[in-house]
Amino acid sequence: MAVQWLLVCHGLVTLLVVISFLCGQWPIFQGTFIERIHFFLTFGAYDHFRRIVRRVFGSRGIDAVLSVEYYCCDRPNPILQIIYLAIVGGTYYLVVNSSFSYIPGYYLSEVHRYTSSLAVGVGIILFLLTSFSDPGTVNAENVSQYLSAYPYDNIIFSEKECSTCKILKPARSKHCSICDRCVARFDHHCGWMNNCIGERNTRFFMAFLLWHFLLCVYGTVALGLVLAGQVKEFKVIYILTVYYGIENSFRTLAPHVVQWLLGSYNTQILLMVFLAIVSLLLAGFFGYHANLCLTNTTTNETFKWADYLRWHKKVQEAKRSSQELKASISGLNNERIRPESKWKSLCGRSRLEEKEIVKVNAVNAYNKGWLHNLNEIAFPLSARSSFSQAKSKSG
Repeated sequence: MAVQWLLVCHGLVTLLVVISFLCGQWPIFQGTFIERIHFFLTFGAYDHFRRIVRRVFGSRGIDAVLSVEYYCCDRPNPILQIIYLAIVGGTYYLVVNSSFSYIPGYYLSEVHRYTSSLAVGVGIILFLLTSFSDPGTVNAENVSQYLSAYPYDNIIFSEKECSTCKILKPARSKHCSICDRCVARFDHHCGWMNNCIGERNTRFFMAFLLWHFLLCVYGTVALGLVLAGQVKEFKVIYILTVYYGIENSFRTLAPHVVQWLLGSYNTQILLMVFLAIVSLLLAGFFGYHANLCLTNTTTNETFKWADYLRWHKKVQEAKRSSQELKASISGLNNERIRPESKWKSLCGRSRLEEKEIVKVNAVNAYNKGWLHNLNEIAFPLSARSSFSQAKSKSG
């Protein structure tokens, strides 16, 4: 029972940490302990650590910490790539070491010994493709190609020069301070890949997320079938109902079966819980980026649109304040306006934001329908432009 409660507590704590880290900044969690946990995980813990280092080691300790921070966060480095390979390799080793002896079993054939290796191998290939492929580097030789592929919308993208590369910045591009290069259709810099995600490798990145989600689901289901096969082989249900007189129903049998599994196969259960949690995270990331691909938007552009909306909202508020001030001075507005309740104003802000988001989708010049958008991801515009140019020259 102690192991069972330990697993339950472990799962709840892991879920709380994941939700707090990923969603703690959402408005729904404002003022709650989830927001405080998010602040501690993203800023507070590191700030306390730096204060402790300063007190113990002085300025030299802080300089060393800042040097490590600069290398880990501001320069290309393979740390997270090594961690990824260690996680995948370690997890697969544990699965092989703990569960392959039960394959073939009642519900799994021997072919899963080989399909699992193939699935992990494909995942690593997609990881390498995303990590080492060109994300769409913009330079003096190909800048005209990218300028023709992505026109300016004059809302969040306008004609200007990159202050670092000293070339005209195409629309939807950004200069990555970590990689020190301009990237076409820049989405974000992924530390796990040690590479930018841009126009040319978004397809590999999406395939990576989808495949690893399916891989985790496959591992969770396969381990579940291994455990179900062991329950069948040892006739656990039969023994519990015949020899111990337990009622043959799911509600009464489940706790006893789980207790037996925890006592005999706790490694497999821990792996199942780990793979299930990772699959949920990957599903969320894939769903988010799939929505961006369907609407032909990037992560960088969502931040730009958010900044534009905040600026637009401030302009509208300033105009309203100016109008109210003029009305009060001229004596046209003698009726005192009743202040809105916090709840009503909160709902009002939500409706305003929804209207603004609809407006953003309406003016997004790059959203030309989900079929065209997916085609642009699978076959980048710059690649198609170069192909058409080469074809026209040959013709």
